Order: sequence, then C-alpha cells, then structure tokens
Amino acid sequence: MTWLDCIFTYFQLGFTHVIPLGFDHILFILTLFFLSSNVKTMLIQCSIFTLAHSFSLALAASGLIIPNANIVEPLIALSILFTAIENIVHDKINPWRLVLIFGFGLIHGLGFAKALNEIGMPKNQFFTSLLSFNIGVEMGQITVILGAYFLISKWFSQKIWYKERIVYPISTIIACVALYWVIERILFPI
Repeated sequence: MTWLDCIFTYFQLGFTHVIPLGFDHILFILTLFFLSSNVKTMLIQCSIFTLAHSFSLALAASGLIIPNANIVEPLIALSILFTAIENIVHDKINPWRLVLIFGFGLIHGLGFAKALNEIGMPKNQFFTSLLSFNIGVEMGQITVILGAYFLISKWFSQKIWYKERIVYPISTIIACVALYWVIERILFPI
C-alpha cells in the first residue's frame, strides 16, 4: 500500500465508521449538538471529544492498552444516555461538560480501537493510518453537525418552542435507544 493509498483508505474507513456505520456515534454527536446548537460551541465540544478518542485509540491501536469490549460497549451506551438526559435537564453548557466529553471521548476511542484492530493497520504506516482514520472520523462528525444544523437548528433554534418540541423529544428518543443498548450490551455482550 502506498502512502497515498493508506491516507485515502484509512480516511474513508474513519468516515464510514461514523457515517453510515456508527449509529451510536451519530447519536452521541447529536446529543452534544442539541444542548447548544451554536456551531462554534459544537465544534469545540467535537474537537475535545476527538482529541480524547484519538489519544485512547492511539494507545489501544499501539497495544499499550487492551480494551475489553464487554466493558467499553456498555460505557459508550451510558455516555449517550447521560448526554441525552443532560439535554433535558440543563439549558446551557456547564464548564464540567467539557471534562465529561473528554472522558467520554476516551471511552469511545477504545470502541474505535476494536473496529480498527478488526480492520488491521499497516505496521510500516502506523502513524499515517491512525491519523487518517481520526481525520476521517472527525470529518464524519462535522458532517453530522452540519447536517443537523442545516436541517434543524438553522431554521428552528431561535423559536421559543425549540427545546420543548425538538430538543426534548429527540433527546428522549436518543435516551431510550441508549438505555436499550446499555441493557442489551450488558445482558448480551459481544
């Protein structure tokens, strides 16, 4: 595999790990989006999340830590459940949310590691493939954010009923899906 092939392949794998394959990842990004639909605030949250999952993914992909999917997968679902509930309970972003997002990013990175290990990484282009995969994931996340912004937030976020008719129902649905995943992933581990 050439250097350019490696970049393209792992970028594509990272992107498709979010869209269309990463339904849990999409839901997590949406829970981040709906607490504050301000694009700048959302991109800051997304960048903190990406920094964290890149760090834990690098540790796991290099073999320095070996994540247990039976622990990581329910924790990923719990992170989605927590942020969805937070959207219902809080009206604005608290400073501690960024710390939580970083922690949740570390957990999600361990989940990415499982997928990346199944795919495999070329030893001679480890850093290139890891960086390309992370950039692909980030572009997938930004696509979700921009899609949510242009489909929903741009038109409705300034409406008085936005939280009540859009944020609360969507967050409730996401919370229910995440709760189901928590139970499923605990009772029926991978």
